[in-house]
Amino acid sequence: MTPPDASHNRWSDLDRPPLNATALRRGLLRPDTLWASLELVESTGSTNTDLAERARAGAAAEGTVLVAEEQTAGRGRLERSWTAPPRSGLFFSVYLEPGDIPVERWGWVPLLAGVAAATGLAKSAGVDMSLKWPNDLLVTVEGEERKTGGILGEFAGDGIVVGLGINVSLRADELPAPTAGSLALAGAVSTDRETLLRAVLRSMEHWYGAWRAADGDAAASGLQAAYAAGCATLDRTVRAELPGGASLVGEAVAIDGDGRLIVSTEDGLQQPVSAGDIVHLRGAAGGLT
Repeated sequence: MTPPDASHNRWSDLDRPPLNATALRRGLLRPDTLWASLELVESTGSTNTDLAERARAGAAAEGTVLVAEEQTAGRGRLERSWTAPPRSGLFFSVYLEPGDIPVERWGWVPLLAGVAAATGLAKSAGVDMSLKWPNDLLVTVEGEERKTGGILGEFAGDGIVVGLGINVSLRADELPAPTAGSLALAGAVSTDRETLLRAVLRSMEHWYGAWRAADGDAAASGLQAAYAAGCATLDRTVRAELPGGASLVGEAVAIDGDGRLIVSTEDGLQQPVSAGDIVHLRGAAGGLT
C-alpha cells in the first residue's frame, strides 16, 4: 500500500499546525460583534477574489470572514503576487458594508485595516510594527525594515472587501524577496496564528466601530492620528511612483483627511498623493525600502 503524500497532510509541518475553525468561531462570532461568519478553506487562489465574487452575487453579509491556509494566487497592490508556504501566515479577507458612510470616505477602510493589524499584532506577537503608506506592514529584522504584510481593498457589491496577507513563521530561506520579513524573524513572542488572527479581527472591529460612529470622519474617530503615529513613511525622503509612469521626490510630511500622503517637494509645493508606490529613500536604519 502506498503511503499518503506527506505534502498533503495538514499536520506534515508540526511547526505550522492548522487553524481550528471551531475555536475561531467560538472566540469571534457573538451576537453583539461585527463578525457574522467565518469560513476556513484549505487552499484557494485568492480570498479577496472569492469573497468579492460572493459580494457581487449578493451572497456575503457584512462581517463575513474568509480565511485560507494557503493562497496560490494571492494579490497585492498594483496586481503584484503574494505567495507563501501553506500555514506559514495569515491569509484572509473580510467584507464590510459602511453604507451609511459617504462613499468618498470609504478609502479609509484599507488604512483602518492597517492600523488594526499593526496594533493587534504588536500586542499579540510582541513585535514593533509600523506602516508604510498606503498599506504595507513593516517589522525590523537584523536592523533592517522588512515587509511582513500587505493589505488590499476593493469595492464589491454594496461594500468593500479587504484582504490581508501576513508572514508569520516564514524562515529566512523561504522569503520571497530580500526586503521581506516575518513575525518570527522579527523575534515574535508568539506565532500562534489563532491568537494573532483573533487579535487582528478584534482590533479591526474596534477601529471600524469608532470610524462608523464618527460618520467616517478619520480625524474625529482618532483613525487619522493613529495612522500617522504608526506610519514609518512620514518625516522621510520618499519617491512616489505615480500611475502613468510619473514620479515625485520629496519629504513625506502628513496624512491628510482623505488618507492621502502629502509630499513636500524641493520647490516648496505640497503635493497630495492618492495612489502610487512609495520608495523610502532616507531616514531609516534599513536604507532604501
